[in-house]
Amino acid sequence: MTHFLDIDATSSADLRKILNSAQMMKSARAGRPKGMPDDETPLAGHIVALIFEKPSTRTRVSFDVGVRQLGGQTMILSGTDMQLGHGETIADTARVLSRYVDLIMMRTYDEDTLHEMAEYATVPVINGLTNRTHPCQIMADVMTFEEFHGPIAGKKVVWSGDGNNVCASMIQAAGQLGFDFTFTGPGTLDPVAELLGDARKKGAKISIERDPHKAVQGADLVMTDTWVSMHDSQSSRERRHNQLRPYQVNAALMQTAGPQAVFMHCLPAHRDEEVTSEVMDGPQSVVWDEAENRLHAQKAIMRHCLGL
Repeated sequence: MTHFLDIDATSSADLRKILNSAQMMKSARAGRPKGMPDDETPLAGHIVALIFEKPSTRTRVSFDVGVRQLGGQTMILSGTDMQLGHGETIADTARVLSRYVDLIMMRTYDEDTLHEMAEYATVPVINGLTNRTHPCQIMADVMTFEEFHGPIAGKKVVWSGDGNNVCASMIQAAGQLGFDFTFTGPGTLDPVAELLGDARKKGAKISIERDPHKAVQGADLVMTDTWVSMHDSQSSRERRHNQLRPYQVNAALMQTAGPQAVFMHCLPAHRDEEVTSEVMDGPQSVVWDEAENRLHAQKAIMRHCLGL
């Protein structure tokens, strides 16, 4: 059973195969209408369950379109549709869904929910996001970087802001794909120490620098994410803004990084909070390519999981 649960749970060789497959499929679709199937439709006759406990725009649309382009069908289920773990155990839900569908993508809060689904499902399970990690996003990010800068191995990636779930997956990728990673942000929002240690053990150069301008010197990629969640209270939002304001990605920070640096944000962005509109819409931003590449990367992930 080939699941896609985390970057560090997938071998470096398989990650590279997924990235190469994504780029090939993207190139093959050049100029084609979005609703037209790929030349190869390996998901023909397959049904993919897309489960969303958390709201989504990019993950929902990109997986749905991706399945259709590969010739398959989707079944979109929300947390309210299913009452995951309430009326029925996760394990029993996994067993039942496996009798109806060929693949499960799950976007949920608790990582334990995802792992229980994968443990008891008899079809592959893909992590569409948990509170801990977001591996599909990072596959799109690496794909995007390599389109502009070539192989990411040995390059310098800087994350500015909150050491959240997207940051966590990027740290895992540093260990698996061999690039340098620097975190700059307040100490109270540092990434999980275990993740940093695991990446270092794999030979990645991992550092923390509190001064954002020192951190981005010589960066090839500067990344950030929203400072707040839709579920945060007003007091929590204000506290986070006060902590993170010095780590805003703005024109001055990108100038310090240098003209070689590209900027990424997984979206949705709170413009002029974690990043200015000047940077978002500026010449170093590749956020729209990054968003598009969610589609291509996830198509490659699905093919990998199903061995197609």
